[in-house]
Amino acid sequence: MHEELTAKYHLPGLFEFYELYRLFLPLFREHREYFYDWCEIGSIYGAPRDCLWGGGRVGFGDADPSEVASLMREYGVSARLTLSNSLLREEHLADRRCNDLCALFERNGAADNGVIITSDLLLGYLRANYPGFYFVSSTTKVLTDWSQFERELRREKFRYVVPDFRLNKELDRLTALPGGLKRKVEFLCNECCSFDCFDRKNCYENVSRKSLGEDCEDHVCVSPNAARGYRFSDAMANPAFIGTEDIRKVYLPAGFTEFKIEGRSLGSAVVLEFLLYYMTKPEYRLKVREEIYLDSMLDLF
Repeated sequence: MHEELTAKYHLPGLFEFYELYRLFLPLFREHREYFYDWCEIGSIYGAPRDCLWGGGRVGFGDADPSEVASLMREYGVSARLTLSNSLLREEHLADRRCNDLCALFERNGAADNGVIITSDLLLGYLRANYPGFYFVSSTTKVLTDWSQFERELRREKFRYVVPDFRLNKELDRLTALPGGLKRKVEFLCNECCSFDCFDRKNCYENVSRKSLGEDCEDHVCVSPNAARGYRFSDAMANPAFIGTEDIRKVYLPAGFTEFKIEGRSLGSAVVLEFLLYYMTKPEYRLKVREEIYLDSMLDLF
């Protein structure tokens, strides 16, 4: 008989969906009965607009960093800066705006704050200059090879490692990992990208170039359904999708507790659907949806 562990969700949109979380976090604290008792908020991640060190998705977060930091401090939530640009050079490390951002978030209240990172150059710089952060190895590394992924898990510099979503269902090898390594695996649950995509790394590198201000064409997605954009229903049909039943019946009993929800480039309405599906008891979903929708300050689309 396994003691049930707590699922920790890492939620999208630290800067991008500040107004949504400004409403959601009080609900989560004051009406905990609305939400599953087997889950918690592990962190909220994101990056502001025009962040040189940013990657993964083209950032559009307009929230004031000091207000974001204050909200996270008030609710004791770990803030993660998504600084996953894979193409940084030495001269980029002096960027004043990114350094100011790290100085603001490095030690911000009771919760440890983290950085999601791809570049080893940036990792070395941040460890030397902002040692208060913990570090997360980004899914933008596209770790699809098992031996490469396991080596990454064994790097002591990282508290968590996010594998490519196509390793999500490698359950025989995942469950054979030692307990200490299991606790470092952070699964990307709701990826909509084609399971057969062969161009994922180029897609992320294109975003890195845009973050650096390079003049480059948009990446052309090779997915046959790219024109549809993100749809949660499509993500649910993806072979790598991890739903709530998978989390409770498969991953938690096996000793895995960390689950990342993607969605920084989507709208508040879609991210709210993730919060309802993954965290909210079915009988309270309408109530939570109404509380959020009826706030006239929030632009949901």
